[in-house]
Amino acid sequence: MSDRVSELRPLFKRAVAAGLAPGIVAQWGKAGETPLGECTGFSTLRPEASPVSGTTWFDLASLSKPLVTTTLTLLAFRTSVLGPATVVGEVLDELRDTAVGEIPIRLLLTHTSGLPAWLPLYSLAEGKPQNLVQRLAEIDLEAAPGSRVIYSCVGFVILGLMLTRISDTGLDRLFRREVLDVLGLSQRLGFCPDPKIHRLAGGALRPVAEESMVRGLGFDPRWIPPMKTGLPDDGNARFLDGVAGNAGLFGTVEGVAALAAEYLPGGGRLLTSEEATTSTTRYTGGLGEDRAFGWQVASTDGCSAGPGLSPESFGHTGFTGVSVWADPSSRGVFVLLTNRNHPGQREINLHPLRRRFHVLAAKTLTG
Repeated sequence: MSDRVSELRPLFKRAVAAGLAPGIVAQWGKAGETPLGECTGFSTLRPEASPVSGTTWFDLASLSKPLVTTTLTLLAFRTSVLGPATVVGEVLDELRDTAVGEIPIRLLLTHTSGLPAWLPLYSLAEGKPQNLVQRLAEIDLEAAPGSRVIYSCVGFVILGLMLTRISDTGLDRLFRREVLDVLGLSQRLGFCPDPKIHRLAGGALRPVAEESMVRGLGFDPRWIPPMKTGLPDDGNARFLDGVAGNAGLFGTVEGVAALAAEYLPGGGRLLTSEEATTSTTRYTGGLGEDRAFGWQVASTDGCSAGPGLSPESFGHTGFTGVSVWADPSSRGVFVLLTNRNHPGQREINLHPLRRRFHVLAAKTLTG
């Protein structure tokens, strides 16, 4: 096993030397067993270089979708406060009798709502969060609901707003109370981490990619919320005070692995076996991409799982350079966290690195 683990160390060192990211933290292992891990490179380069470690908190970006929003939605299903057939307008009254208001939660969870992939919601609401829900009525659908997969950050922002409305509390507080406190993960995952308490991986110093996207859609980039240490790379999440259904979660490699493991067959300390199975079942066959509730399924062509994981594996990636995959056949959980956006926000393709990591790491679980 040690020989196989040693193959991963030079892989990560080469990736850092090639400029894929300043730092990499990886953890892998079978759920319930002591994991293996590797750390390479730096958590920050500016204002000064600082080495990365297993306790470094990363901006988890879109891992928030399955880990936070999907988990909280499943718990809402459990109490029947919400259901898969609940439509947006039943919860967000401002959207009744609109196209957005007629979308059921199950389509938001599987990215088949027809909503656009991304919009600068801060521009749509003219910089005022209190205007956002009403302005969502102005969004045009890009496809008929249920007709195809369009991976939509907008859909998960809406789902986060629904959870906030039904609970009458912030998504961060709801997540801490219902998930983190139950699993004992409040020191490993959370929103808006205090940089005085937690060592944070460096983020982008300027939202270059987002500025380009905003201009491309004809909006004024001056509405983009300013970047700040402890706030997420995602502008829409910063607009919502760092807490949104699509992004905003920070945490360590251990925290990501522990929460993802709840979704393996049989469930865990929080999720029941039925909830784990329901949320990781493929619902979008023939719609262009294989999606479960919040998760991508490894049977999707070209996804980051690669040949090392079984087709029924489920996982997710994030724009900041993070990923998590879980394989029901081996009960393996594979987490790869990088800070590729530090110091410049850029979209470097990490899929080849992720696939190679999964191949080598999966072999260590069979030795």
